[in-house]
Amino acid sequence: MSIRTPPNAAPVGLYTAEERARRDATIWTPVQGILAPLQFVVFLVSLALVIRYLSTGEGYVAATWSIVIKTGVLYLIMITGAIWEKVVFGQYLLAPAFFWEDVFSCLVIALHTAYIWALFSGALSPVPLMWLALAAYGAYVINAAQFVLKLRAARLQAASTHSEVPV
Repeated sequence: MSIRTPPNAAPVGLYTAEERARRDATIWTPVQGILAPLQFVVFLVSLALVIRYLSTGEGYVAATWSIVIKTGVLYLIMITGAIWEKVVFGQYLLAPAFFWEDVFSCLVIALHTAYIWALFSGALSPVPLMWLALAAYGAYVINAAQFVLKLRAARLQAASTHSEVPV
């Protein structure tokens, strides 16, 4: 049984009426709404700790733990986001509405995972590890911006569609 929206259903913004109803009814929407800002706060704290370590040489353990925690939160939001996408769009990843965001999310996950692998395998020394973390964080910022811009555009499109309806 598939919950895919029929191709003749016209979306308003990112969602068809059926997808919007599923989005609004699922617990995974507020979960994403909580995890996204939480991840951003964890990112900001971690970024400060990484920059502190790179600029002073102090705080390696705190910076390292912050990156591990950031990666854990990233995995959590990625897993719950895939579940959300399945509920709303009928597939776990790469739904047309979020295709490029999901593709770039895979790069973000790959860079964070490379950091974890390099940390636990000893493949990189501390300074290159922190630069790898910064590369992962740069990709994360781009990916977060993709999602924010997509959701903002969807809200503007939905608002303009509603305002065009005669009263």
